[in-house]
Amino acid sequence: MKEAEIILDRPALGVGGGEIEPPQPGEGNRGSAHGAGLEGDIEIATAKPLGAEPRGSRAQRQHLGMRRRIGHLAHAVSGPRHLPAARAIDDDAADRHLTAVSRRLCLAKRHGHEGVGFHGRTLAPRRPGGQGAVVVGGRIPHILAMHPPIIGITLDAEESGGYSKLPWYALRQNYCTAVAAAGGVPLLLPHEPAQVPAYLEVIQGLVVTGGAFDVDPALFGAESRHPTVKLKGQRTAFEFAITEGAIGRGMAVLGICGGAQLLNVVLGGSLIQHIPDEVPEALAHEQPNPRTEPGHTVKVAPESRLLRIVGGAELAVNSAHHQAVKVPGRNVLINARAPDGVIEGIEVAGRRFCLGVQWHPEYGISAGDHRLFEAFVAAAKERP
Repeated sequence: MKEAEIILDRPALGVGGGEIEPPQPGEGNRGSAHGAGLEGDIEIATAKPLGAEPRGSRAQRQHLGMRRRIGHLAHAVSGPRHLPAARAIDDDAADRHLTAVSRRLCLAKRHGHEGVGFHGRTLAPRRPGGQGAVVVGGRIPHILAMHPPIIGITLDAEESGGYSKLPWYALRQNYCTAVAAAGGVPLLLPHEPAQVPAYLEVIQGLVVTGGAFDVDPALFGAESRHPTVKLKGQRTAFEFAITEGAIGRGMAVLGICGGAQLLNVVLGGSLIQHIPDEVPEALAHEQPNPRTEPGHTVKVAPESRLLRIVGGAELAVNSAHHQAVKVPGRNVLINARAPDGVIEGIEVAGRRFCLGVQWHPEYGISAGDHRLFEAFVAAAKERP
């Protein structure tokens, strides 16, 4: 097994903005990490692979200590998209150890060519006799784009009764199935507004789900509330906060049914509170037939992102809503309408993926439904 060496042609960003400096004359392969909290550890990366030293020796303890220090750094900062990433060429056992400590400790074995660096940067090429480079800090490397994106999915909430004598969360399995089938990792999000920043550090995409409730009309400036409107205040407060945060981070967002309505309200738009009262000769948007079957069709707007995704100007959809977008919010474009004129889809101009639909694509009624989830997960994988 060859010895691991540090090859740095120029300063690299360290944890908290510290720099890992190139080796100085007379220091051999040693680099220093000012402000990175690794001043005593960088030298250890040039040690012989673990196992080459006698068990319990000082060198072996130093080797293990270096790994632990890097692992602790990975857990000490806020979330995967801004976690420090370590890149080292070491023996296979060290590779496995560091990867297990944190997915953000990325190890690459690049021989004789440049490696993938942080946020588009590259690591220095191998020098004669060298093996690679160690860089701690900076944004997550693009190599992690190979990992499935974590997709946050909002939950519904019910009061005591039925499933439990205590309040409980609920979600149909097909939301998770649709995300997983499209290549994402579904992660369910309890309604904890204080945890929104932490959630946003973990997920790469957000699905705002529907439910048998409505967005509070006060949030879009309505002076009255229709008698059919049912509120779930804690759920709406949570979904409003996490949707706003996800949009602010440029994250991929998919709003489904009530989630599409919430997305529009977050962006400053308003809603029809009860379609039968506001839309003459409206279709049955709360379809009587099973949700696994289409309820009506929608016309997809030309030149919309939705059209490019689903690949057709008309789509058969299911329908389970009594509200809809009334006035689109900021930079919100209408991308689909029902035959009665009701807005069935919206998207935000200039965003990678920020889109809402009134139907439930998680049922997979058409090929367009599957393509919608695939496009969403692909956008989430790009990582803003």
